[in-house]
Amino acid sequence: MIDLVGFDGDDTLWRSQEFYDQAQEAFEAILGRYVDLGSQGLREALLATERGNIALFGYGAKGMALSMIESAIDLTDGRIVARDIHRIVRLCKDVLAHPVELLPGIREAVTAVAATHRVVLITKGDLFHQEYKVARSGLADVFHRIEIVSEKDPAAYARLFAEFDVAPERFAMVGNSLKSDIAPVVELGGWGVYMPYHSTWAHELVSDFAMGERVAEVSGAGDIPAAIARMHAA
Repeated sequence: MIDLVGFDGDDTLWRSQEFYDQAQEAFEAILGRYVDLGSQGLREALLATERGNIALFGYGAKGMALSMIESAIDLTDGRIVARDIHRIVRLCKDVLAHPVELLPGIREAVTAVAATHRVVLITKGDLFHQEYKVARSGLADVFHRIEIVSEKDPAAYARLFAEFDVAPERFAMVGNSLKSDIAPVVELGGWGVYMPYHSTWAHELVSDFAMGERVAEVSGAGDIPAAIARMHAA
Protein backbone atom coordinates (compact mmCIF):
# COMPACT_ATOMS: atom_id res chain seq x y z
CA MET A 1 0.00 0.00 0.00
CA ILE A 2 1.00 3.64 -0.43
CA ASP A 3 1.32 5.69 2.77
CA LEU A 4 2.72 8.93 1.38
CA VAL A 5 2.41 10.69 -2.00
CA GLY A 6 4.78 13.41 -3.14
CA PHE A 7 3.96 16.05 -5.74
CA ASP A 8 6.47 18.10 -7.71
CA GLY A 9 5.74 21.81 -8.11
CA ASP A 10 6.99 23.36 -11.36
CA ASP A 11 5.25 21.97 -14.46
CA THR A 12 3.36 19.43 -12.35
CA LEU A 13 1.15 21.69 -10.23
CA TRP A 14 1.67 24.98 -12.08
CA ARG A 15 3.12 26.27 -15.33
CA SER A 16 6.78 27.22 -15.23
CA GLN A 17 9.05 26.16 -18.07
CA GLU A 18 7.40 28.28 -20.75
CA PHE A 19 8.39 31.42 -18.84
CA TYR A 20 12.01 30.27 -18.94
CA ASP A 21 11.62 29.43 -22.63
CA GLN A 22 10.37 32.96 -23.30
CA ALA A 23 13.35 34.38 -21.39
CA GLN A 24 15.67 32.18 -23.48
CA GLU A 25 14.17 33.54 -26.72
CA ALA A 26 14.52 37.12 -25.51
CA PHE A 27 18.12 36.44 -24.44
CA GLU A 28 18.93 35.09 -27.89
CA ALA A 29 17.43 38.21 -29.46
CA ILE A 30 19.72 40.37 -27.33
CA LEU A 31 22.81 38.33 -28.18
CA GLY A 32 21.86 38.27 -31.86
CA ARG A 33 22.91 41.92 -32.06
CA TYR A 34 26.48 40.91 -31.30
CA VAL A 35 27.06 37.39 -32.61
CA ASP A 36 25.88 34.88 -35.19
CA LEU A 37 23.70 32.70 -32.97
CA GLY A 38 24.06 29.62 -35.16
CA SER A 39 27.82 29.64 -35.36
CA GLN A 40 28.28 30.45 -31.68
CA GLY A 41 26.17 27.53 -30.41
CA LEU A 42 24.58 29.85 -27.89
CA ARG A 43 22.09 27.43 -26.36
CA GLU A 44 24.76 24.79 -25.80
CA ALA A 45 27.10 27.38 -24.30
CA LEU A 46 24.43 28.73 -21.98
CA LEU A 47 23.42 25.24 -20.86
CA ALA A 48 27.06 24.36 -20.12
CA THR A 49 27.43 27.55 -18.08
CA GLU A 50 24.19 26.90 -16.18
CA ARG A 51 25.23 23.34 -15.38
CA GLY A 52 28.60 24.54 -14.17
CA ASN A 53 26.98 27.15 -11.94
CA ILE A 54 24.29 25.00 -10.31
CA ALA A 55 26.55 24.08 -7.41
CA LEU A 56 27.07 27.80 -6.70
CA PHE A 57 23.78 29.44 -7.69
CA GLY A 58 21.32 26.56 -7.41
CA TYR A 59 18.24 26.28 -9.63
CA GLY A 60 15.84 29.00 -10.66
CA ALA A 61 15.58 32.36 -12.39
CA LYS A 62 18.32 34.09 -10.41
CA GLY A 63 20.88 31.45 -11.32
CA MET A 64 19.64 31.59 -14.91
CA ALA A 65 20.18 35.37 -15.05
CA LEU A 66 23.71 35.17 -13.65
CA SER A 67 24.57 32.42 -16.12
CA MET A 68 23.07 34.47 -18.97
CA ILE A 69 25.17 37.48 -18.01
CA GLU A 70 28.32 35.36 -17.78
CA SER A 71 27.59 33.73 -21.14
CA ALA A 72 26.78 37.07 -22.76
CA ILE A 73 30.11 38.54 -21.68
CA ASP A 74 32.02 35.46 -22.84
CA LEU A 75 30.24 35.09 -26.19
CA THR A 76 30.59 38.78 -27.08
CA ASP A 77 34.20 38.99 -25.86
CA GLY A 78 33.08 41.65 -23.41
CA ARG A 79 31.42 43.84 -26.07
CA ILE A 80 27.91 43.65 -24.62
CA VAL A 81 26.82 47.04 -23.31
CA ALA A 82 25.41 47.80 -19.87
CA ARG A 83 21.98 48.56 -21.35
CA ASP A 84 21.70 44.99 -22.63
CA ILE A 85 23.00 43.54 -19.36
CA HIS A 86 20.14 45.42 -17.73
CA ARG A 87 17.70 43.86 -20.19
CA ILE A 88 18.91 40.42 -19.13
CA VAL A 89 18.30 41.33 -15.49
CA ARG A 90 14.76 42.37 -16.40
CA LEU A 91 14.22 38.98 -18.04
CA CYS A 92 14.97 37.39 -14.68
CA LYS A 93 12.55 39.73 -12.90
CA ASP A 94 9.81 38.88 -15.39
CA VAL A 95 10.27 35.15 -14.70
CA LEU A 96 10.20 35.74 -10.95
CA ALA A 97 7.01 37.78 -11.17
CA HIS A 98 5.01 35.57 -13.54
CA PRO A 99 1.50 34.61 -12.39
CA VAL A 100 0.98 31.20 -10.79
CA GLU A 101 -1.37 29.27 -13.07
CA LEU A 102 -2.36 25.75 -12.02
CA LEU A 103 -2.41 23.05 -14.68
CA PRO A 104 -5.88 21.86 -15.73
CA GLY A 105 -7.45 19.49 -13.22
CA ILE A 106 -4.50 19.50 -10.81
CA ARG A 107 -6.39 21.04 -7.89
CA GLU A 108 -9.03 18.32 -8.08
CA ALA A 109 -6.37 15.61 -8.47
CA VAL A 110 -4.34 16.72 -5.44
CA THR A 111 -7.49 17.07 -3.34
CA ALA A 112 -8.66 13.59 -4.33
CA VAL A 113 -5.32 12.00 -3.44
CA ALA A 114 -5.16 13.97 -0.17
CA ALA A 115 -8.53 12.53 0.84
CA THR A 116 -7.00 9.05 1.08
CA HIS A 117 -3.25 9.61 1.58
CA ARG A 118 -0.79 11.91 3.26
CA VAL A 119 0.57 14.26 0.61
CA VAL A 120 3.76 16.33 0.54
CA LEU A 121 4.95 18.94 -1.94
CA ILE A 122 8.60 18.43 -2.92
CA THR A 123 10.03 21.13 -5.16
CA LYS A 124 13.49 22.49 -5.88
CA GLY A 125 14.73 25.92 -6.81
CA ASP A 126 15.18 29.36 -5.32
CA LEU A 127 13.64 29.44 -1.84
CA PHE A 128 11.91 32.84 -2.19
CA HIS A 129 10.54 32.10 -5.65
CA GLN A 130 9.22 28.67 -4.67
CA GLU A 131 7.61 30.07 -1.52
CA TYR A 132 6.01 32.78 -3.68
CA LYS A 133 4.53 30.16 -6.03
CA VAL A 134 3.35 27.87 -3.24
CA ALA A 135 1.62 30.76 -1.46
CA ARG A 136 -0.17 31.87 -4.62
CA SER A 137 -1.10 28.39 -5.77
CA GLY A 138 -3.92 28.07 -3.26
CA LEU A 139 -2.78 24.50 -2.52
CA ALA A 140 -0.52 25.04 0.48
CA ASP A 141 -3.14 23.93 3.02
CA VAL A 142 -3.71 20.62 1.23
CA PHE A 143 -0.19 19.33 1.87
CA HIS A 144 0.99 17.82 5.14
CA ARG A 145 4.41 19.33 4.49
CA ILE A 146 6.13 21.51 1.90
CA GLU A 147 9.75 20.65 1.15
CA ILE A 148 11.87 23.08 -0.88
CA VAL A 149 15.18 21.38 -1.55
CA SER A 150 18.36 22.36 -3.38
CA GLU A 151 18.48 19.05 -5.27
CA LYS A 152 16.09 16.15 -5.78
CA ASP A 153 18.35 13.14 -5.61
CA PRO A 154 18.22 9.80 -3.75
CA ALA A 155 19.73 11.40 -0.63
CA ALA A 156 17.00 14.05 -0.49
CA TYR A 157 14.23 11.46 -0.84
CA ALA A 158 15.88 9.17 1.72
CA ARG A 159 15.82 12.03 4.25
CA LEU A 160 12.13 12.54 3.51
CA PHE A 161 11.39 8.85 4.09
CA ALA A 162 13.23 8.97 7.41
CA GLU A 163 11.39 12.11 8.56
CA PHE A 164 7.99 10.63 7.70
CA ASP A 165 8.97 7.15 8.94
CA VAL A 166 7.80 5.63 5.68
CA ALA A 167 9.40 2.79 3.73
CA PRO A 168 10.36 3.63 0.12
CA GLU A 169 7.99 1.00 -1.26
CA ARG A 170 5.11 2.87 0.44
CA PHE A 171 5.91 6.16 -1.30
CA ALA A 172 4.79 7.41 -4.72
CA MET A 173 6.09 10.56 -6.42
CA VAL A 174 4.13 12.53 -9.02
CA GLY A 175 6.14 14.70 -11.38
CA ASN A 176 7.08 15.75 -14.89
CA SER A 177 10.84 15.12 -14.64
CA LEU A 178 12.16 11.58 -14.98
CA LYS A 179 15.54 12.80 -13.73
CA SER A 180 14.39 14.58 -10.58
CA ASP A 181 10.96 13.18 -9.72
CA ILE A 182 10.87 9.58 -10.87
CA ALA A 183 14.30 7.96 -11.27
CA PRO A 184 15.65 8.71 -7.74
CA VAL A 185 12.46 7.40 -6.11
CA VAL A 186 12.37 4.22 -8.17
CA GLU A 187 16.08 3.68 -7.44
CA LEU A 188 15.23 3.64 -3.74
CA GLY A 189 12.32 1.21 -4.24
CA GLY A 190 9.43 3.66 -4.50
CA TRP A 191 6.81 4.34 -7.17
CA GLY A 192 6.50 7.06 -9.77
CA VAL A 193 3.62 8.75 -11.58
CA TYR A 194 5.13 10.44 -14.62
CA MET A 195 3.12 13.29 -16.15
CA PRO A 196 5.14 14.70 -19.08
CA TYR A 197 5.04 18.42 -19.74
CA HIS A 198 5.13 19.91 -23.24
CA SER A 199 8.44 21.68 -22.54
CA THR A 200 11.36 20.44 -20.44
CA TRP A 201 14.66 22.11 -19.58
CA ALA A 202 17.49 20.27 -21.31
CA HIS A 203 19.23 19.70 -17.96
CA GLU A 204 16.28 17.58 -16.82
CA LEU A 205 16.28 15.24 -19.82
CA VAL A 206 17.52 11.66 -19.42
CA SER A 207 18.04 8.96 -22.00
CA ASP A 208 19.06 5.98 -19.89
CA PHE A 209 16.02 5.54 -17.62
CA ALA A 210 13.83 2.54 -18.39
CA MET A 211 10.15 2.86 -17.50
CA GLY A 212 9.31 -0.23 -15.42
CA GLU A 213 6.37 -1.65 -13.52
CA ARG A 214 6.84 0.85 -10.70
CA VAL A 215 6.19 3.81 -13.01
CA ALA A 216 2.83 4.84 -14.44
CA GLU A 217 2.71 7.46 -17.18
CA VAL A 218 -0.40 9.64 -17.25
CA SER A 219 -1.55 12.07 -19.90
CA GLY A 220 -3.05 14.58 -17.51
CA ALA A 221 -3.89 15.44 -13.92
CA GLY A 222 -7.23 13.67 -14.07
CA ASP A 223 -5.47 10.30 -14.32
CA ILE A 224 -3.32 10.78 -11.20
CA PRO A 225 -5.77 9.55 -8.51
CA ALA A 226 -6.48 6.32 -10.42
CA ALA A 227 -2.75 5.70 -10.91
CA ILE A 228 -2.14 6.13 -7.18
CA ALA A 229 -5.09 3.84 -6.41
CA ARG A 230 -3.60 1.09 -8.61
CA MET A 231 -0.24 1.41 -6.86
CA HIS A 232 -1.97 1.35 -3.49
CA ALA A 233 -3.76 -1.87 -4.41
CA ALA A 234 -0.56 -3.46 -5.71
